[in-house]
Amino acid sequence: MRNRMIFQATMQTRSKQLGSNLSKDLQKKYGKKSARVIEGDSVTIVRGEFKGVDGKVSNVSTEKSSVAIEGVKKEKTKGDKFDVYIHTSNLVITGLNTDDKWRMAKLEGKDPSKQPKEAKVEKEVEKKEDEN
Repeated sequence: MRNRMIFQATMQTRSKQLGSNLSKDLQKKYGKKSARVIEGDSVTIVRGEFKGVDGKVSNVSTEKSSVAIEGVKKEKTKGDKFDVYIHTSNLVITGLNTDDKWRMAKLEGKDPSKQPKEAKVEKEVEKKEDEN
């Protein structure tokens, strides 16, 4: 039953399954143990054939529940090279891609949907103080 739920999961659920552990430094900084892997993150492979390899995530496949990493390639018999997809459970995130503001707010423990409202409230309080 569990395998069926994993393999027949919706894309939203599969996206949540793409989480990977953070390095010890990032765990201390953000107070979280794991995060979803996105393109541009720096990762280290912890298990498998490519153990110990560092690189940036070049492609994320939600269908395969795995990621392609720059520098991790295999060669075909004809000489062509192709990306090797590695499951996210075999990775440790060593550097985060900070381009996504929503993601960074979530990691820092702030609710991104409430941030603009809080800013408005602070402005109103400042206006009231100026009037007095």
